[in-house]
Amino acid sequence: MSKKILIISSSIRNKSNSEILAREAEKGAIAAGNEVEFISLKNKDLRFCKGCLACQKTMKCVIKDDVAEIMEKVKNADTLLFATPIYYYELCGQLKTLLDRLNPLYPQEYSFRDVYLMTASYETGDEVVEKAVGGINGWIDCFEKARYAGIFNGGGLNDMGEASNKPDVLNAAFEFGKAL
Repeated sequence: MSKKILIISSSIRNKSNSEILAREAEKGAIAAGNEVEFISLKNKDLRFCKGCLACQKTMKCVIKDDVAEIMEKVKNADTLLFATPIYYYELCGQLKTLLDRLNPLYPQEYSFRDVYLMTASYETGDEVVEKAVGGINGWIDCFEKARYAGIFNGGGLNDMGEASNKPDVLNAAFEFGKAL
C-alpha cells in the first residue's frame, strides 16, 4: 500500500552527509511505490518559537515565515523522516527549531503515524544518537497517534560529501527508505 512520505533534511551544510543519506532514502521510498516529498531546511526562513501559545487556540503560528507551509505538509503526511547531522550528541538546532514551531499541530487532526530519524555523525555507535532519539521521542510523545518507528544511524561520516563515496552506506540508506 502506497504511503505519503515526507522527508525533511535539516542540515544547512553544503554536501551534507545527512542530506546525501536522506536523498538515498528518498530514492528507496519512491522505488517502493510511495508518494514522496523532500524538503530541505537549507534555504528556508525558520524563526524561533516565541512561546506565546496563541497557536493552541488558533491552530496557526503568529510568526510569518516558511514554517506554515512545512507544517501543512507534516500534518498531511502518513510517514515522516527527519534527517539530521548529530552535533554534540543531539539533534541539530534547525531541526529542534522546526519541531518547536510545529506546536500548532498539537490540537489538530494529523495524518502522520510513523516517525523515523536519520542521522549522520563522525562517531559511530548507538550511544552517539541516544540523546537525538530522546529529542525526537519527546516531540512524538505529544502526538498520541504517532510512534517512533526507527532510526538509520549513519555514523563514521565527517568530511563534506563523504557519504557519497560509501556505496555500502548509500545502499543501506536506500534500503531503509524502501522499508519506510
